[in-house]
Amino acid sequence: MRGQRQVYDCLDRLGIGFDYYEHPEAPTIEIAARYYRGEGTVLCKNLFFRNHKGNRHYLVIMDSRHSMDIHEIERRLRQGKLSFASPERMMKHLGVRPGSVSLFALVNDSAHEVTLFVDNELRKAEKVSFHPNDNTASLVISNEAMMKFIESMGNPYEFLDLYGCGEAGEAVDKCGEIVDNLK
Repeated sequence: MRGQRQVYDCLDRLGIGFDYYEHPEAPTIEIAARYYRGEGTVLCKNLFFRNHKGNRHYLVIMDSRHSMDIHEIERRLRQGKLSFASPERMMKHLGVRPGSVSLFALVNDSAHEVTLFVDNELRKAEKVSFHPNDNTASLVISNEAMMKFIESMGNPYEFLDLYGCGEAGEAVDKCGEIVDNLK
């Protein structure tokens, strides 16, 4: 099977089953959508950021059907100015190259330095799909399995409304309160 061995070892250790699909290289969500499989499965977009100082790193996971610009993500996360992490940072903190970032990259963050943000909408998904840290394959797991994986990693994480909060100040403040709890 394609992907990092440590992903499969972790899933096996946790007793997480998955559906496996091979496909041509899919370094972007637009390309990955061409090979999308799994009825009722949410194809997840995975974004890796660093803060302005470069001393904090964030993995953001959301439904690929939604788009967000970096300024909107900054506003929702309330972590200050963000930028996409360099390929070198990606390799250092997640052990993957650009185009292969996924939830499963947390297996490579033994120091638990990456904070995970997951959109609340993914809680409603029956199944979710991620690369096994190689963008020539995809794994489909249940929502329950995703939660089991996240909890087993030991990284700080939060569920928040990335695109679910309205524009009203109160709703946006509520989203901010969720994120502010990480500090």
